[in-house]
Amino acid sequence: MSVREALDDGPMTRFRWGIVAVCVLLNMIDGFDVLVMAFTAASVTAEWGLTGAQTGLLLSAGLVGMALGSLLVAPWADRIGRRPVILGCLAVASAAMLLSSAAQGPVQLGLLRVVTGVGIGGILASSNVIASEYANRRWRGFAVSLNSTGYALGATLGGVVAAVLIGGQGWRAVFLFGGVVTLVAIPLVFWRLPESVDFLLSRRPVGALDRVNALAARMGLPVQDRLPDATGAPGGVGAGFRALLSPALRRTTLVLWAVFFGVMAGFYFVTSWTPTLLVEAGLTPGQGIAGGTLLNVGGIFGAALLGLLATRFALRSVLIGYLLVTAALLAVFIASTSSLAVALALGALIGLFVNGCVAGIYALTPGVYDAGVRTTGVGTALGIGRAGAILAPALAGIFLDAGATPQNLYLVVGAVFVAVAAVLTLLPAAAPVATPTKELT
Repeated sequence: MSVREALDDGPMTRFRWGIVAVCVLLNMIDGFDVLVMAFTAASVTAEWGLTGAQTGLLLSAGLVGMALGSLLVAPWADRIGRRPVILGCLAVASAAMLLSSAAQGPVQLGLLRVVTGVGIGGILASSNVIASEYANRRWRGFAVSLNSTGYALGATLGGVVAAVLIGGQGWRAVFLFGGVVTLVAIPLVFWRLPESVDFLLSRRPVGALDRVNALAARMGLPVQDRLPDATGAPGGVGAGFRALLSPALRRTTLVLWAVFFGVMAGFYFVTSWTPTLLVEAGLTPGQGIAGGTLLNVGGIFGAALLGLLATRFALRSVLIGYLLVTAALLAVFIASTSSLAVALALGALIGLFVNGCVAGIYALTPGVYDAGVRTTGVGTALGIGRAGAILAPALAGIFLDAGATPQNLYLVVGAVFVAVAAVLTLLPAAAPVATPTKELT
């Protein structure tokens, strides 16, 4: 039995769950660093007198960076390793967060949010791939969904920390807190996160066999006397991108790109604008932050529930159900603000399902691609998704300045989720892993 077969069929040991736990922690930090702008937007807007469009651009700035990180940085994890890319991106994100706490104007803050996003984009793609690669076949969907739960946990803590720090020290303290936490994660990752076995098997760096056997011993897997035959990984980053559109992968890749674009657009509109739009609909600023926080509280359970359902049912079917329920909840959300209790309860439910949608597309993607292009495939899909995430908050600010109501915006986003569910039916229920063709090696 090869190491890869043993990983697929062997038990989930404490060491393997520990790797997943580190990836969950990384996603918690990313959730905080990404959505810190959503929770500080009202304070930043008030201090600098920004318009709705300017606030929307600040909310989108981090997403621009995440797109760049997913498209340009994450693919290098297929060339130099998942672990060094994660460590480098943590250093970049922590430095940018710390500098953001001292920003002197919206342009400076916006540029620093782009840099922060570059780091986060590389971390998200690589950590989700590692969580998938170290999970066995049965628990793989749950492991990646659990990883996404970390994002919601971090965003939830972000809301709590923001509410406390903004009231006492102001919005700058929130960025300072995030920068310190991100910096502290670097030694933890260096100590507890190993390199991907799949990367070692496909790229064959110096000492690959010894490193694979050391990891196999820690997981109770059989030691190998030689590496298995090479699978023909693409020779460069450009070849990896071309492999995604090879005949074996073209249809699946295009469907995934459309799904990522729509889900990310809807998700980031909801999570970025909900605190502000709840205030527009008549709630107090404190109630608006509470509503935004409950979105992420619901997301903690939504991603985990989707992962558990994926151990019993086809992941694609579960994800389609999540998309349709999210659309229905969004259609009635803002109309419920006359009752605070109902609005907050619906907010928690929306968070449960919309975060589950994101967890679902994260879980769906790694298994489609061979190890040689896996992070490239996940990173590219995330980059396409970021395009939707960038447009949605910015367009929402423009539409609000033009007189659109919060209810109209939520109805439009609900329709987007319905359209994504329809597109997802074009993806095979169990898309097979396809390796790049020899022409691309």
